[in-house]
Amino acid sequence: MSKTPSRRSTASLPRTSHPLPTTIWFPGPDEPKAAPIPGAVLPAWAIDKIRTEFVGRPGHLPAPLLKIAIRDTAPGMDARIPCTDFAAAADGDSDRPSILLAELHPDALPATAHDLPAGGSEMPGALEDGWPGFFHRAHRLLPAGGFLLLATRQRRDCGRLTDPLGALIAGARTAGFRYLQHIVVVYGHPVGDRLVPALPSDASRGVAYCDLIALSAITHV
Repeated sequence: MSKTPSRRSTASLPRTSHPLPTTIWFPGPDEPKAAPIPGAVLPAWAIDKIRTEFVGRPGHLPAPLLKIAIRDTAPGMDARIPCTDFAAAADGDSDRPSILLAELHPDALPATAHDLPAGGSEMPGALEDGWPGFFHRAHRLLPAGGFLLLATRQRRDCGRLTDPLGALIAGARTAGFRYLQHIVVVYGHPVGDRLVPALPSDASRGVAYCDLIALSAITHV
């Protein structure tokens, strides 16, 4: 990481167009499972933090959240995406989630901005393919001001770590999302002046964190 952001927790997400600074999340000192389970990107403690602190609900009540796991972007990807609904009983009967958390498998990520075309392929219905299609469908799903959270981590290609964040943010903006914040979620505990990592078994060598990108849906009236 090129810079060391504040270790303080973020405040609730802003309702303005000004992004928050990059920050870092660490697990609590008594959290026994700092890393995610195999196949996941975010550890359970980070999802709890999103639901209770990140969106700024009164009394830190857990916010309803729909989590999906994207492992590939081939045609028909929606039928292969597992979903987990973190519901809140006090939120009425709304069937439209206000927070969509997408865990993106590193193997499904674009390596560069050139791998993420703004308009999909040139075939009929191509806007529904790949990442452009995903971002447009996510925008239609969320209400105005709803949040799209992208959780992913780097992978190694030919021995070098890739950084897909710029390409993902550009694709989301094209679909009508506003960038809000970048959060680094650490797999490990700080002990003194060093980090004791808890590396997932399926992470690339040396990757002891994941990236969480927060975006909000813009709706033009």
